[in-house]
Amino acid sequence: MLVKTYGSAVYGIHATTITIEVNVFPGVRFSLVGLPDNAVKESQQRIDSALREVGYKIPGKKIIINMAPADIRKEGSAYDLPLAIGILTATEQINCEVLGNYIIMGELSLDGSLVPIKGVLPMAIQAREEGFEGLILPKANAREAAVVDKLKVIGADNIKEVIEFLKGDLVIPPTEVDTRAEFYAHLNNFPHDFADVKGQENVKRALEIAAAGGHNIIMIGPPGAGKTMLAKRISGILPPLTLQEALETTKIHSVAGTLEKNSALMTQRPFRSPHHTISDVALVGGGTFPMPGEISLAHNGVLFLDELPEFRRTVLEVMRQPLEDRTITISRAKCTIEYPASTMLIASMNPCPCGYYNHPDKDCLCGPGMVQKYLSKISGPLLDRIDIHIEVVPVSFDKISDQRLSEKSELVRLRVEKARQVQEKRFEEHDGVHCNAQMSSKLLRKHCLPNEEGNQLLKTAMEKVGLSARAYDRILKVSRTIADLEGSENIETDHLAEAIQYRSLDRDGWGG
Repeated sequence: MLVKTYGSAVYGIHATTITIEVNVFPGVRFSLVGLPDNAVKESQQRIDSALREVGYKIPGKKIIINMAPADIRKEGSAYDLPLAIGILTATEQINCEVLGNYIIMGELSLDGSLVPIKGVLPMAIQAREEGFEGLILPKANAREAAVVDKLKVIGADNIKEVIEFLKGDLVIPPTEVDTRAEFYAHLNNFPHDFADVKGQENVKRALEIAAAGGHNIIMIGPPGAGKTMLAKRISGILPPLTLQEALETTKIHSVAGTLEKNSALMTQRPFRSPHHTISDVALVGGGTFPMPGEISLAHNGVLFLDELPEFRRTVLEVMRQPLEDRTITISRAKCTIEYPASTMLIASMNPCPCGYYNHPDKDCLCGPGMVQKYLSKISGPLLDRIDIHIEVVPVSFDKISDQRLSEKSELVRLRVEKARQVQEKRFEEHDGVHCNAQMSSKLLRKHCLPNEEGNQLLKTAMEKVGLSARAYDRILKVSRTIADLEGSENIETDHLAEAIQYRSLDRDGWGG
């Protein structure tokens, strides 16, 4: 008897429906074809044990299973459940009239229980688009899939429940999630607040500008000055995710398997902080079976690279293209996968190997040329993609011991949101441009024209302070954001003056 069940395969952040054809003949052979990987091939032993636990078995017959399209590689153990249901139906151990209405996915334990799987959200979206009635999957993944409306999501704890549901002997209520209520319920829950930071007003101002314009920023300062503490608090002042951004971000984390158990929707911008020993592939994505890297997991959020010069040079260089294009393209012999990577880069570093160059109280122990050698680990092209450079100075005892709270993150966030609204309106006719940091040269010439006095100030900065030519565009973008924060339609001289201050690493002679 020929039976068809339906599963799903995830490539990149999109899913493809897989038709699992099971046919039974006289004989004693189990054949699985259609480019399955080792995890899929090993499913026979898991299925056999799971079925025996619930009173069924793989009969001693010739069973041929084809996973179509046969030219697409099938990966992972999530096909255990549809394969098992297909075998039971094809061997007439159960009768499932509604089998063709559902996408079925799930990994089986030897006792028949269902183990959570990755990539459920893209599968649910694809199932709805192709007109399937519902999706049957492990209960731990049900809330994640239920974010997709107009789709019946059936969560089961074990294969016995799935069998009884398909036979009509058990009613499993579909899992339902009010997506908007879920989204807005946790929108403003942040563990860190700017009010906890003592002093560092100039750095907080720079971070506010970076958040308002989506600018990349690097903080340079000695150990213990508060660089990491400040970076962790920037999520609290970024504009909240839109519902579309939340779905897009959740989809990436669903594919990577980084969503929390029984979670439904990511409601806060991601904050990723990889260790400096990270590999190229782990940062940008890829591998034998391509998966999103840290820069994609930080999509619509923040990628924090602490101790930037300690990262390997090759790791830093692979970031150059995605920071500019805001996408990652991974090419393999038989496929090309694209992951989104629109992230805000925050980096921190010591000014020298010992960490005390330019320290107000401690002497630098580094020899001649060591400071410049240390800074040169960061290439010019990468530095070119960082708009704001800010020096972080240690906080005095008086400020540390002051019990008064600083300005709360929610107040800063209101100003940032107001500035972002101005930018959204400004770029509403330009697809893919949502903030000042994303402006092209053409948009820069249109929206960032300084007056004559401002031009003279820029000229003086270029000639006397020693700013490089590549800093010119960055200064204009940052000054445009400063003007937006102040509600100014034009870029004034004081906006340019403040933006020029945020180019520390472009100055001639910085670092010796």
